[in-house]
Amino acid sequence: MTAELVVEIECRQRRMHGESLCGDTFRSQKIPEQGRILSVLSDGLGKGVKASILSTMTASMALRLVASDCEIIRSAETIMDALPTCQVRRIGYATFTIVDNRQKTGIRIIEMDNPPFVLIRNGEAAEVESRTIASRSRQDRVMRISTLEACPGDRLVILTDGITQAGLGTEPLKGGWRRDGCQRFIADQVQRNPSLSAGSLAQRILNEALRQEPGGRAQDDMTAAVFSFRRPRPLLVLSGPPFARERDGEFAHILDSFNGRKAICGGTTAEIVARELGREITTDLETCAMEVPPSARMDGVDLVTEGILTLTRVAHLLEQQLPPARSDAAAHLLDLLRKSDTIDFVVGTRINEAHQDPTHPVDLEIRRSIIKRISKVLEETHLKDVRIRYI
Repeated sequence: MTAELVVEIECRQRRMHGESLCGDTFRSQKIPEQGRILSVLSDGLGKGVKASILSTMTASMALRLVASDCEIIRSAETIMDALPTCQVRRIGYATFTIVDNRQKTGIRIIEMDNPPFVLIRNGEAAEVESRTIASRSRQDRVMRISTLEACPGDRLVILTDGITQAGLGTEPLKGGWRRDGCQRFIADQVQRNPSLSAGSLAQRILNEALRQEPGGRAQDDMTAAVFSFRRPRPLLVLSGPPFARERDGEFAHILDSFNGRKAICGGTTAEIVARELGREITTDLETCAMEVPPSARMDGVDLVTEGILTLTRVAHLLEQQLPPARSDAAAHLLDLLRKSDTIDFVVGTRINEAHQDPTHPVDLEIRRSIIKRISKVLEETHLKDVRIRYI
């Protein structure tokens, strides 16, 4: 992947019908200092709790070993030796797919017994050359290694066999949906909508796999993870007035000159920008809600919201991984953050005395603390590039 591209990563899963836990595990880890994102998809032997334990252990160990650049054969053998043994089959086993995505050297994909990945380029399925290597101590453990350089618009899709074997044994699909069927479906979806997000594509793959199953009930754990490569989508968030009032003009110019989407969080902040740029603020009463004040409109700005209450609500939704309950100002800000790749917070440091009132709720934190909370989740969970600048 070139330095000019970013990757959006989303995963959708469905546990086997009748089970309380999914036996597939998908995890990602960002290593900013190396310009690197690691992702692992593992499918544990069996079903339910046992499979979940095996896949979770495998994914965790794979992330740690690959991050340390441990030799891949040795890493695989370490994982296999560490897994608990199934009392029935007398083996400890989980499949895995590792995607090692480096900005400077491209992408390396390591697969062991998961269905081969799917690459869609320019709306068409593209095949990538691979090589196989076998474990020295476990000859039945063979890994397939592929390398590629991502291009804008590429979709890389990794799957567990619950997806490719959907419909297995049914009259129309005696051999299951198979990788070829998945590949045709994915290519068709991207052709129909070239801007389709990673999350939407992953959900459509899962839905289509379930459609193949009798009664729409998953006969195995199902996982589809999508990597979507594109040019970065930048977002600027201004919040809080500058410490020195003589910097109000500079503050407004930062927003006016930014090349990307823009949001203002804070009534005083919006008034400063409106005054300095000669623009009007119009309240959007359709976004009224109990938890947060309504948003507003301003020319040249994608979203204007109240400050502390709205930011606190967004931090809560992100930390708890909750979907917004209604279409209010916090939901709109959350959507902007999730749909952006690089996020710049410019935070004013002038204290707003109204928010130091001891009668306010404990969760009503000062602006800088809330934005740090939001940034932490965006970086660690959503793999965003986030910068905070104080003024």
